Amino acid sequence: MTENEQSPYPLVPTNGHARSDEESYKGSAELRKKKRMKCVAYVVAFAVFQTIIIVVFALFVMRFKSPKFRVRDASFASTFNFTNAAFNLEMDTQFTIKNTNFGHFKYENGIVIFSYDGISVGEAKLGQARARARSTKKVGGSVTLSSSNLTTNSKLTSDLGGGILPLTSNSKLDGKIHLMKVIKKKKSALMDCTLEVNLRMKKIQNVQCK
Repeated sequence: MTENEQSPYPLVPTNGHARSDEESYKGSAELRKKKRMKCVAYVVAFAVFQTIIIVVFALFVMRFKSPKFRVRDASFASTFNFTNAAFNLEMDTQFTIKNTNFGHFKYENGIVIFSYDGISVGEAKLGQARARARSTKKVGGSVTLSSSNLTTNSKLTSDLGGGILPLTSNSKLDGKIHLMKVIKKKKSALMDCTLEVNLRMKKIQNVQCK
């Protein structure tokens, strides 16, 4: 075959369509790579979000704390008798139960013991109830404060003569924290307070609780 003779078969083009197909393949591969990267990014973001939710739930929602039980205020009824050696007082006391948990606190019957110099001088009985989640419940209780269990001594005579009766109040409310009607955790609300009864003004003062 001479140089001037043409081949009966057309030659395969070396550019044009071949280059276009190669660029198209590269473009689709790049697109698939970007989609895979987006999927990976979404999965990582979701995993991080889930981790944050679990950590927040564990640190705050699932972190059960004991409710705080305190003496808040008090008033005195008609029976209010005292001398330099004895006392007999009817006191209507208001207590508070502060529940900082995300579930309500359901507690059983309880007794608040008021003491003078380590000896019980009266008790206030509380019925079972519940304190709502992240709220403070006010509870009332009546107690008769009497020196019948005390022996007359110089300290009692001095306190009554000065018009100030120092007392302590202690109690323990046993109950459970109920979360989402599924999770229940036993907790107790403890009270450990000191207070003074101002006999001349018929009120309590200097209430301090731990």
